[in-house]
Amino acid sequence: MRIDILSAVPGLLEGPFSDSIVKRAKEKGLVEIVVHNIRDWSTDKHKKIDDEPFGGSAGMVLTIQPIADAIASLKSERAYAEVIFLTPDGEQLKQGAVNHLSMQGNLILLCGHYKGIDQRIREHLVTREFSIGDYVLSGGELAAAVLTDAIVRLIPGVIGDEQSALTDSFQDNLLAPPVYTRPAEYNGWKVPEILRSGDHKAINEWLEEQAVERTQALRPDLFEKDS
Repeated sequence: MRIDILSAVPGLLEGPFSDSIVKRAKEKGLVEIVVHNIRDWSTDKHKKIDDEPFGGSAGMVLTIQPIADAIASLKSERAYAEVIFLTPDGEQLKQGAVNHLSMQGNLILLCGHYKGIDQRIREHLVTREFSIGDYVLSGGELAAAVLTDAIVRLIPGVIGDEQSALTDSFQDNLLAPPVYTRPAEYNGWKVPEILRSGDHKAINEWLEEQAVERTQALRPDLFEKDS
């Protein structure tokens, strides 16, 4: 898989992809992540990529030409499954959508900036729009990093124990059960006896019960979807 990210401030994405799981995935050749500066496609002599909005509203808007040309240039080199715009008013990002995207081909992620992008880009060039929450960031770069990380960790071979990703929260509309590790007792705080019993059937049943209980208590909205 290849993920191309179009950004007005590409320097913001230097850190997120240079360590941990994403770094290892890149080193293994399982994913290629390329961050592009939208200004590289600007035909303005000063490489300007924003302008005032029609109608006299406050703020600046990313202009259509550099973004349209950037997308066209990338598409001329390879096929893309989706062109995704990261925006506060997009569809809320859910695990199901991440699962789907991880099984697709190449992706283009477009980061918003300022007051957003020319609406015609959203209408004619973008195929999906995602938000990572009901709040506004300085730009879509951090949201693009979140989406990229969520996708990459699901690519086969990225995580050593692939079953681990399948038992994460939200994979079945339930929160993950609590987890414990050694020592079995610390400061008088004990690991539940069932987890130390060696009875795998009973352990699995306990974990399922805990997942349901935690979801009912903390995220009943998810439990209602699952029922």
